Order: sequence, then C-alpha cells, then structure tokens
Amino acid sequence: MRKSLLIVLLVHAALTGVVRGQELLCNVQVTAQRIQGSNRQVFQTMQRDIYEFMNNTVWTNHVYSYSERIDCNIMINLTEQLSADEFRGTIQVQLRRPVFNTTYNSTILNFVDNNVQFRYVEFQPLEFDPNSHRSNLVSLLAYYAYIIIGFDYDSYSPLGGTEYFQIAEKIVTNAQNAPESGWKPYDGSRNRNRYWLVKNILDAQYQMVRTFVYEYHIRGLDMMESRINESRTSIVESLRLLQQVYRTRPDPFMYYLQIVLEAKADELVNIYSRAFPEEKSRVVQILNEIDPANRSKYEKILSSN
Repeated sequence: MRKSLLIVLLVHAALTGVVRGQELLCNVQVTAQRIQGSNRQVFQTMQRDIYEFMNNTVWTNHVYSYSERIDCNIMINLTEQLSADEFRGTIQVQLRRPVFNTTYNSTILNFVDNNVQFRYVEFQPLEFDPNSHRSNLVSLLAYYAYIIIGFDYDSYSPLGGTEYFQIAEKIVTNAQNAPESGWKPYDGSRNRNRYWLVKNILDAQYQMVRTFVYEYHIRGLDMMESRINESRTSIVESLRLLQQVYRTRPDPFMYYLQIVLEAKADELVNIYSRAFPEEKSRVVQILNEIDPANRSKYEKILSSN
C-alpha cells in the first residue's frame, strides 16, 4: 500500500512538475588549474558531489515547480592542495532573478569569498546537519545556499528572507570553533567574511538595504516592461534607502551594502543610460555618493545618448 502511494505521488510530481524542496537550480564549477601533479579525477568527483548536494538537498518547507527553482552559480577555484584531502581557494557565488514579463534575468548577487579551506574525501557523502558543524565544505555550501535563498525571498516580499538568513547565522554560530577561517568576526580584512555578511543582513540598521532589494525588483524591474518611466522613478526612490544607510554608516566597512551595489552597478548604468537628462543627473548624484568606487562607471550614464 505504501509503495503504491509513493508511486502515485511520484507520478503526480512528474506530471505537474511540482516537487517538495529542490529549491536551487545551481550550476557548479570546480577548477584546480594551479594544483599540479595530483589525481585530477578527484576534482570532477568533487564537482559532481557539490552539484548533487546543492540541487538535491531540501532547504525549505516550500513547494517549488521546476520553473520556479532559484537560478544560481557556485564556482570554486582551488589554488592549493594542503594535504591528500585538504584544499584552499576561493568560492564565487552568483544569483539571478527573472524579471516579470521578460526573458531577462537580473543579477542579485555576484561576489567572491577569498577565504575558503576545506577537506574533501572522494565518495564520502556530503550531509548537512543544521545543528552542528561537522564538515567545513558542507557548512560553506549550506551557508551560501541559505544566503542565496534569503536574497531571493527578499526580492519578492519585504524582509521575506529572514528565516533563511537566520539559518545561515546559525551555521556561522556552529562554526565558531572550526579551525578554518572566515566564520569569526576577526577573520579576514575589512570585515569581509561570512560572519559579518549575515550579521549585517540581520542588523536592524541595515533593514533599508533589504527593503531596497524588494522595492528595486518589485516596483522597479518588474514594472519595466509595461511602465518604464514609472519604474525608473521607483528605482531612484529605492536608491534613496541605500543613501540613508550610507549616511548613517552602521559600521566602517558596510560589507552588505557593498555586495548589493556591486551586483547592481552595471544594470543601473544600462537602465539610466536611456533616461531623461534630469533623471540621469539625479541617479548619478546618488550613486556617486553611495558607491564612489564605481564613479567612473556611473559617469557613463551622463555621456550616453
């Protein structure tokens, strides 16, 4: 009887395209070009295992159709092999979100964690336990899975990703005694690590950054196809939320704010290159203030026709 019921449920899922969990549609790439004289097969196996872990783990209690899965990339570049099963390198995390009524996907996240070290034993299962830190590789992947999901949910509802950011924070807490770096407040430089990223996100002083993520996408990009002038105006108003955070300066480095701006800089140039002159001046003034590192990029808005 139980077997028959399972078959019915699997057939229903196949026909409807709806599955429980499997929230991520994650492309995974592992490169190790700088590591010489080792078993190259292990990196292919590692890539496959990480792919299956990211895409087959049930991360939430929500039901997703295949078309609703979150489009993201995990790119791991291994630069050192410290022992037979221990590696060091970087991980790049990218997240894209579809824009309503278009074929365009907007980048929400695109950043690199330069402080990655983990052990990987070929053919050893990757299993996530939210209550403990057993494997640095598993904790890294799970942390970024929940950061990705949290950002995605924030873009569809106000502060919608809180639950998932809190799980990411718990992963950080569980890893405080880990020998690998990146999890503790003093690891790395300029507060650019996993500890400070999720701490910033959940800090009430950064709430307007999270509100920006929602307003920018729902009232801005998602309206662009039907009401372009209104959507550009809405985006300018959403940028004022970031301006308020920048002027308040909750901490000296504002890692979270920088990550959001780095993901959106090129897109903002494309959007406002076709705007009215007055609107161009207004948006460039805001962007130059809150993101001075990209001033030369934003100045292209003013020179475009």
